[in-house]
Amino acid sequence: MSLNYSKWDQLELSDDSDIEGHPNVDKKSLIRWKQRDIHEKREMRKHNIAKLRAQIACNNVLLQRITDISKTLSDPNPSTPPTTYFNSLVERLEKNPSRDCPPGNNPDKSEQTYDGMLLSLVKQVAEDSRVKVKEAGALEVERDAKIAKFLASNMAEHVTRLAETIKKDTAELEAEEKEQKKHITMDDLRDGFSSKYVPPTPEPQPVPHAKIDKGKGKTTTKTTEYEVLNPKATAAKVDDNEDESEDESLPELTPSLEAFSKIPVRAYEKSFEFIQAHRDVVVPGASDALLVAAFRAQSAGKAKYAKQCVHQSLLLQYCDKLGKDGVRVFFRKMISADARAESVFVNDMEGTYQHLVERVNVSLKEQAESSGQEQIQLVPENPNQTISFNVPDGPPPAELQLEGPNMEGVDIEEVRKALQFRWDVFEAFPEDLQEALKKNELDAVNKVLGEMSVDIAEAVVQQLDMAGILSFADGGIRDETDKKKEPAVNE
Repeated sequence: MSLNYSKWDQLELSDDSDIEGHPNVDKKSLIRWKQRDIHEKREMRKHNIAKLRAQIACNNVLLQRITDISKTLSDPNPSTPPTTYFNSLVERLEKNPSRDCPPGNNPDKSEQTYDGMLLSLVKQVAEDSRVKVKEAGALEVERDAKIAKFLASNMAEHVTRLAETIKKDTAELEAEEKEQKKHITMDDLRDGFSSKYVPPTPEPQPVPHAKIDKGKGKTTTKTTEYEVLNPKATAAKVDDNEDESEDESLPELTPSLEAFSKIPVRAYEKSFEFIQAHRDVVVPGASDALLVAAFRAQSAGKAKYAKQCVHQSLLLQYCDKLGKDGVRVFFRKMISADARAESVFVNDMEGTYQHLVERVNVSLKEQAESSGQEQIQLVPENPNQTISFNVPDGPPPAELQLEGPNMEGVDIEEVRKALQFRWDVFEAFPEDLQEALKKNELDAVNKVLGEMSVDIAEAVVQQLDMAGILSFADGGIRDETDKKKEPAVNE
């Protein structure tokens, strides 16, 4: 098999060891001159290629335009006289030129635009035509026909010359590009392939505080057993520590799981795309973290978000149960609208959500019962004692009379102030407390006091006692803040 070394012929070296020079000129100088000559010719070739490409592109645009003008002037049956058409064309190019220009030209300079170049050409054609008519000595009657004829011939001549120029430039461009391809330069270097080592993406970390099943991984470890006097006590202590550590923390949502939980229910395509973009969603503990978030959301009254969390949690559970390729298998069935598979999943999701709602209701009820809010209650000192309430009917009358024994030394104004104070205190109470006092029933008053905070209820009891609304036979009353502690409030 013969080897082809022709590609090495394209190498252009500036320090060839076979270089021959003048004996009076050192070899290093000759190498530098040759190197500079190579770079100068290379840059000149690149510049010439760019100039030829731009020139050919510009001439192609102009060729199309002057070809249309030449056809209009050469039309044997024109709708408009050739001289009139030509004059209107010149007028338009002078007064309303277009700003279209070749790439790199300045559109603000008319001579660099296509219409500016065309205007220069048609003026030259008009001048040449007038000179030829003058030299021909045409009569005044034949003047317009002669001018139209020369205009058409001159424009056709320019079309031919411009087409030849384009053809010549194209041939020169091909020759320059062919010469350029003969030599390998830095511009021709390309990356064929790269053998860089790309390390694999590490596995995402589990959800914080997730409970990972230790039985899934099989590891062989060497352990040392110690004999103890009471192995049951040691085991019990270890179990207690494990239970305490498990109760301390619950799996929390990561930022990716939080975004995943906000995807609407039954939006399988969005969930599949999100899992493909975020590998840290399918990790140990993710399903449990979503259920914890669902429980908290339902407790806070966010039923819609709680249902979304349950939906996404079961979605991850189903993917895990379907095996190694469970994600693809599950979403293929859901996205393809497999009625049987989707009904099973939706029914499971609805049942799980209803169970969660029941557990939340039970939990809230237990919290309310175990909260044990302190209350102020009025309780008689002994069974023989009764508590009543002297509720005023209104403010004291204008004419107040005192009747009964031992009333001679009593000041009527002091009595009036006491009655007015009792009425003012009663009027300041809430309406529900006023209604309970009017009933003169201890249970009704205790019910209203129980709904108040301890501080407010204590102030109310003190005001009842000071205003004389609270009445009892003897011994006094006490506020029952706790059944085990009954401190007395003596008169």
